[in-house]
Amino acid sequence: MNQPKATLRVEQLNWCVLVLAFLACWGCLWLCSHGPWWSVPLGAGGFALFNLTLFALLHESVHGSASPNLRRNEWIGQLAALALPTSLTMQRVAHLGHHRRNRTDAELYDYYLPHQSRWLRNLWLYAGNLLGAYWATIPLLGLVYLVAPNLWRSRLMTQRIAPLLGLGPYVEEMAQLPPARVWPEIARAFLYQALLVIVLGQQPVGWLLAHWAFACYWSTMQYADHAWSARDVTEGAWNLRVFAPLRWLALNYHLHLAHHRHPNTPWSELPRLVETGSYQPRVWDIYRSLWRGVRPAPPMGAPAQPHIFDPQAPAQAIAAE
Repeated sequence: MNQPKATLRVEQLNWCVLVLAFLACWGCLWLCSHGPWWSVPLGAGGFALFNLTLFALLHESVHGSASPNLRRNEWIGQLAALALPTSLTMQRVAHLGHHRRNRTDAELYDYYLPHQSRWLRNLWLYAGNLLGAYWATIPLLGLVYLVAPNLWRSRLMTQRIAPLLGLGPYVEEMAQLPPARVWPEIARAFLYQALLVIVLGQQPVGWLLAHWAFACYWSTMQYADHAWSARDVTEGAWNLRVFAPLRWLALNYHLHLAHHRHPNTPWSELPRLVETGSYQPRVWDIYRSLWRGVRPAPPMGAPAQPHIFDPQAPAQAIAAE
């Protein structure tokens, strides 16, 4: 059963986090282009962390958990979407679709099905989730929508190109959205990104390193919290163990099983929904296991497969999940 949505106190915290995260991102981007050479990795790493904070706020808005007020909830989401960059309307359709399709045949990136090419599935996993190409599809597809919305919504895109990228169901659903709502949101996001380049005087190498760092971090996190979990729409996720400050900066995004069980619960309430003594794998163990490539898919309804990344995983703890 879903928990209550955000309170006014949670909203106030979210606005503070939003402002601080934007300021931190701007500082990190400036450092990548204007700081001494040794500070560039620090700037890129910082940008990856703080931009994920903004994505986490976008995620809260998608679920209506950023504010108890509908209009202010949308404003938080619209502002946070600038950083990805994307459309809040598109992101809502895509993410709620993820909650419906999680661990089904339509959304399975750690396994491959009998009729699928293992080579192609590994390409999606390595290039997409581990090396950042998954994030890169967002601005690239956004650019296509910006200059040619009819092409973006065409059968060529929805039935030929998007399936090759592993995004078929998402693009097909987003193509049904009214362009009059989506196009201005994408235009604002690209305008924000362009102004950021000009105002901060970003250099190509610095910009590229910062965004590649974020792309790898964001793309990995989109699946590390699902990989090898139960093939169940709700239970197919993990509450991951990670260095606490990283979890805080991600607004408890690593507590993903708790989120899937209670999708409308604000991020600040997720820790109390993690059962004491329940199995929590280390994010690093799952990340390393993904580099070994995809595996044959077990049937829908199959339990979690923690032995793939953790030989010491207690079977009774997994069963309790």
